[in-house]
Amino acid sequence: MSAVSGKVCAVTGAGSGIGRALALRLARRGARLALADRDAAGLEVTAGAVRDAGADVQTQALDVSDRDAVVAWAGAVATQFGVVHQIYNNAGIAFSRTVEASEWADYERVLGVNLWGVIHGTKAFLPHVIASGDGHVVNVSSLNGYLAQQQMSHYVTSKFAVRGFTETLRVEMLAAGHRVGVTVVHPGGIKTSIADNALEEARRLGLPLTAADEARRRFYNDKLLRMDPAEAAEIIVKGVEAGRSRVRVGSDAKVVDLLVRALPSLHPRLVVAFDKRLRR
Repeated sequence: MSAVSGKVCAVTGAGSGIGRALALRLARRGARLALADRDAAGLEVTAGAVRDAGADVQTQALDVSDRDAVVAWAGAVATQFGVVHQIYNNAGIAFSRTVEASEWADYERVLGVNLWGVIHGTKAFLPHVIASGDGHVVNVSSLNGYLAQQQMSHYVTSKFAVRGFTETLRVEMLAAGHRVGVTVVHPGGIKTSIADNALEEARRLGLPLTAADEARRRFYNDKLLRMDPAEAAEIIVKGVEAGRSRVRVGSDAKVVDLLVRALPSLHPRLVVAFDKRLRR
């Protein structure tokens, strides 16, 4: 068991979406919070809501791909609170381009946040989490941590890697006898701004956008990203408190997991058929 009440919990990507919902859920369970996001304005909105819920909170505008900044933040959190029990590596971004059309920088940008951000957060906070004597590391992957989709190689690669990194960490914590729980989270379609942000990032980079790109964004927002982030956060926190090694969030995540396991050769064809329908 890994109860949240009274614990010091750090959350990345706390300025919106699942991260904001996690911060609020943890606050209502009696946690003390350290929150980070590169969106300083969104982070302050979250911090205000957390304070209204009665929780102590520290905030830090942070790019999780910046190793030195993450290490400095972990030290500041430990200094302020005297201990850190839990780290929720949640920050993530998406991008849509084929492997052939992608630039090197596209992979560096997405992997920098989605994978290196998780590694930075884990490595920076792990000594403090171990020292707490009752710690937990929570890394957010995706249903794309076990399912590949076209035009998402950057995101899929990062989320498969987060799963492998986290499962390795779990084995090592058990082997070392540390009192540290380790959980990998696989959310399905959560109503966040990730699809909108992916399109905005493409615009910012000056990439050509097509009607199919816009249709894909609308389809994700209208049909796939359906679960309220508050519900997702409740599932995640309950999973952490129950000491689960893996938390699948949403029926879609569970169905996709079963599909991949049951039909290892057929499911890629089903994904292609689904993507064709999506583009229509």
